Amino acid sequence: MSTIDVKVPDIGDFKDVPVIEVFVKPGDSVKAEDPLVTLESDKATMDVPAPSAGTVKDLRVKLGDKVSEGSLILTLDAAAPGAGKAAAATTASSPSLPSQPSSAPGKQTPQPAAPSPPAKPGSAAQGAPSVTVVKVPDIGDFKDVPVIEVFVKPGDSVKAEDSLVTLESDKATMDVPAPSSGVVKEIKVKQGDKVSEGSVILTLETPAPAAPSAGEPARVPPAQAAPPPPPDAKPPSPLSESAQPRPAAAPAAAVDAEGFKAAHASPSVRAFARELGVDLARVMGTGPKERILHEDVQRYVKQALTAPAATPVASGAAGAALGLLPWPQIDFAKYGEIEKKPLSRIKKISGANLHRNWVMIPHVTNCEDADVTELEAFRVQLNKENEKSGVKLTMLAFLIRACVAALKKFPDFNASLDGDSLVYKKYFHIGFAADTPNGLVVPVVKNADQKGVLAIAAETSALAAKAREGKLGPADMQGGCFSISSLGGLGGTYFTPIINAPEVAILGVCRSTTRPVWDGTAFAPRLILPLSLSYDHRVIDGASAARFNSFLAGLLGDMRRAVL
Repeated sequence: MSTIDVKVPDIGDFKDVPVIEVFVKPGDSVKAEDPLVTLESDKATMDVPAPSAGTVKDLRVKLGDKVSEGSLILTLDAAAPGAGKAAAATTASSPSLPSQPSSAPGKQTPQPAAPSPPAKPGSAAQGAPSVTVVKVPDIGDFKDVPVIEVFVKPGDSVKAEDSLVTLESDKATMDVPAPSSGVVKEIKVKQGDKVSEGSVILTLETPAPAAPSAGEPARVPPAQAAPPPPPDAKPPSPLSESAQPRPAAAPAAAVDAEGFKAAHASPSVRAFARELGVDLARVMGTGPKERILHEDVQRYVKQALTAPAATPVASGAAGAALGLLPWPQIDFAKYGEIEKKPLSRIKKISGANLHRNWVMIPHVTNCEDADVTELEAFRVQLNKENEKSGVKLTMLAFLIRACVAALKKFPDFNASLDGDSLVYKKYFHIGFAADTPNGLVVPVVKNADQKGVLAIAAETSALAAKAREGKLGPADMQGGCFSISSLGGLGGTYFTPIINAPEVAILGVCRSTTRPVWDGTAFAPRLILPLSLSYDHRVIDGASAARFNSFLAGLLGDMRRAVL
């Protein structure tokens, strides 16, 4: 059995890179390629793998230490005679930092097939550009992942960290960023192709680095390297998705590890977010495919600082802020078998907003019944006549048109509070709640007053499909004036929908039922649609709400009134 010194391999022009995860301890047995530690620069993370099977003898680094190429990580009692050669090969190799987080401890995953490093001076003519082959980095246990977007074409100039392509698994999307500045020479994939770790994406022509002295590899000058931390400084917050927060650097609000992992953001944005203690699971991205940008993180922090009441906080913290008893902490497992699943990112974002809206807006709900017997017969008739068009006319389309007419008659419902002023909107953008596997979202039909019911039906159907597929962009969910939450065929009679701030009202709709209604001479079967109108009592009084809901019910009873 031989002893191997496992050192930090060539990690490019990086020095003082923090150790953000240590997967082993002295005495642990490891297999070849098992991750030993995780390092992270300001651009990416990488694992240092075991060069061969063996037993960890002596660990030389700890969480928070800063290392550079050649730093000793640990000593390994190798199980095979040839392990020494494997170690030498490992320390001499030059893997580039992948753009995605490292794999979990114990998982036998080869090092990411990351972009090939440019040739070092002396191996090519100085001054000549080098060609970098950009490959799919480590994407975990995913294979045959589709390319859903290609951002560049041959001849395009890109900067380091610019997005090249977007991949999408059944759980999340990720961008593959440019490893450095350069010009795209050749693209090897197209939209719709399926790729796996190591698949070639494109070739990138990069300018030659400034020529160093003969035989000396290019390095970051010592003056540019980060100064060592003072002895009493806390270690940096872990920036790897697989890392657990350390007590010394724990943020005020807990960061959900699974949500952070699933967030669509580049390594540099992840590092920036963790430096500020921001949970990316709570940040809405405005980049391509809702990718979270630096500006989104900055905007989130500014909102948290300027509007503390709107900042999502844990239940216990929220209760304390309101002077309530702390949230009960219970060990449910002691009463029986349990299963714990993290909230989806959508539920966490919408839940925080709903909590804020419920606490800050004085809700009152007005209930009304609409007789939609003739309207439903008309809808069924239109669907038969337009069967070949492929557009299915829904009750929601009529509701949107009727709401537009009601908003025009009662402009207070198409307004928003701005301090001590009321902002009246001259446009009519109607949001509707869409149920998705990941939670509730509210797409918005823009300029609904300029569209007929068939056009609205087609648009709501398309937006609902995008919502179910997780492809709604921020623009699809912004600018709403009034919202509709329809339980459709799910059931129920009346409920109190929560107002979607900064709107001042929302309409809840339940399942229509046939009821006997007295027509003056006899009871006749009529199709009744229950309406629940929640309104902001700071802006709207009870009389106005009753008039609005009564007028709306009248329109649904006879849609001809909508053209008056």
